[in-house]
Amino acid sequence: MIKEALQYLIGLGNTEILTAATGQEYASQPVHLIKQPTPEALVVRNLSGLVDYLINNFDDQPPVLVHVASPTRVDVFSSYNQDFNRNHLIQAKALLPRITFGQFMDAESFNILLQSCFVPNDARAIVLKVIGNLKEETVSNIGDDGVSQQVTAKTGVATVENIIVPNPVALKPFRTFVEIEQPESEFVFRMKSGPTAALFEADGGAWELTAIARISEYLQGALEDEIKSGKVTIIA
Repeated sequence: MIKEALQYLIGLGNTEILTAATGQEYASQPVHLIKQPTPEALVVRNLSGLVDYLINNFDDQPPVLVHVASPTRVDVFSSYNQDFNRNHLIQAKALLPRITFGQFMDAESFNILLQSCFVPNDARAIVLKVIGNLKEETVSNIGDDGVSQQVTAKTGVATVENIIVPNPVALKPFRTFVEIEQPESEFVFRMKSGPTAALFEADGGAWELTAIARISEYLQGALEDEIKSGKVTIIA
């Protein structure tokens, strides 16, 4: 048994390359590629950190490729090595609040969500006014045409009246890096008894393309000298 094991080990060192009649080449033993090592990417949480890394050329890298992968991620790669693998040098991942769309929540939670996770604009102010003055009774669906709803809201110290819930609403949630202007997109604003409220995304994801374009524009301005010198190439 020991003899057989030794013969097997010796055989591992005698790998031959065989050519078949078809011209294809085969190895007489299983072989595995010893890959050239690549670094683990450094992760930062904003675009400024990524820009600082590239301007200072901390790792003394040759020309690099900056890929705006999504509204929340930017990757920096070197050229590929002999194994056709790229060095992933640094990655920027946006640190963002958790925003739940398409889920009804009570008026107080919805109010807090709007104030803490959305950029102030006219539409946000209107929705906050509706939510902040609701009377706790069933949301009226009389005259609900699938777009506009009526709710009972306070209009004075002791009076109430039916008001129309705005729809759609153009809002700016925090969904990408803080260094760029948050994209504005349309949402369907709906309410149910409780009262509860929810926002449903209604732009088909167009905001993502806008965010990617703005990230690319920001990086091109911040890395203008590096781009001109050929040290940095940006793709989106």
